[in-house]
Amino acid sequence: VADSELIGLHIIFHRMFYARVQWLNLLVCAMLLLKAESIEVGITYITDAVAKGAVCLDGSPPAYHFDKGFGAGVNNWLVFFETSITGTESELGTVMGHRILEMLKLLILILFHQKTNLHFRGARVFRAVVDDLLAKGMRNAQNAILAGCSAGGLTAILHCDNFRALMPTTAKVKCLADAGYFINAKDVSGAAHIQEFYSQVVATHGSAKNLPQSCTSRLAPGLCFFPQNVASQIKTPLFLINAAYDSWQIKNILAPGVADPHGTWHNCKLDIKKCSPAQLKTMQDFRLQFLNALSGVSGSTANGMFIDSCYAHCQAGTQETWLREDSPVLDKTTISKAVGDWYYDRNAIKKIDCAYPCNPTCHNRNFESFESQEYPEV
Repeated sequence: VADSELIGLHIIFHRMFYARVQWLNLLVCAMLLLKAESIEVGITYITDAVAKGAVCLDGSPPAYHFDKGFGAGVNNWLVFFETSITGTESELGTVMGHRILEMLKLLILILFHQKTNLHFRGARVFRAVVDDLLAKGMRNAQNAILAGCSAGGLTAILHCDNFRALMPTTAKVKCLADAGYFINAKDVSGAAHIQEFYSQVVATHGSAKNLPQSCTSRLAPGLCFFPQNVASQIKTPLFLINAAYDSWQIKNILAPGVADPHGTWHNCKLDIKKCSPAQLKTMQDFRLQFLNALSGVSGSTANGMFIDSCYAHCQAGTQETWLREDSPVLDKTTISKAVGDWYYDRNAIKKIDCAYPCNPTCHNRNFESFESQEYPEV
């Protein structure tokens, strides 16, 4: 949490093995990856999990990367879910450069999963990984954070209370979601594209039974994939880091390719500076919808948020936006300081930025030079 109190923190980053078409299989292949520059962390396979049915898509054992804490931080734990693609250990180093190809291949497999014998065992994998970590010392945790970026952030929200229930009752447990608060909004054509997509994913994975019952008892399972419909029922303290103009949501919820057949939004989605006045107006309206959807989180004094006006996606995973001198700031507070103050109950952190382009500290994404590295649109 960027605090001296967490020096020696157990850091466990979870690299999710699924494409965007697989969001509901939240723990399809539990890879916990340490995202620290120039540090290589060995992989741990949970081979005995196979007998319990906790397997990856292809039936292989789940695995994670683990960096053991030391000193004052030996009983402090950070479990972080990060999005990625299914693949072997040797592919991890180059998977970013092959995302589109892998996703297309994976999509084909998913469409025919009954014939190709794919396994959707996320809930079992989650439990197997946590059990393995508890045996490694997490049962003695004094402080613990379940966190994630993008779809991993959504995972952290949906599994927040589950994680709390598995941790020691004496531990201080909180959850952190970075760019995982996806909202149910209509696209620029007026269609409920993302709602239909989520419903299809839920049906494909048969995941209704693993979504919060507090939501599925009231709404269709597909709607319970949206944090705005479950956040108010989460009992464990939750912190949101999110851009009000989240670049993935703009590209895939507000203006997906299916809603923009003539590519009118193409340049705008690559670089917000190239948006027309009319497109900016549409994005400002989306921002208002996003802020309205936060009511389930803002109502609790235990929760916190850092909602900036940047065109960005995932701001906690790099030093550029997390801790550097020129990192995004709200009320003279960086993201890392906001999270630290919230976790240690030093301040009630609920910071919401003014509308774009008011914040000069933003690191706005520009996809023109590396468009192929961004996830394909859903």
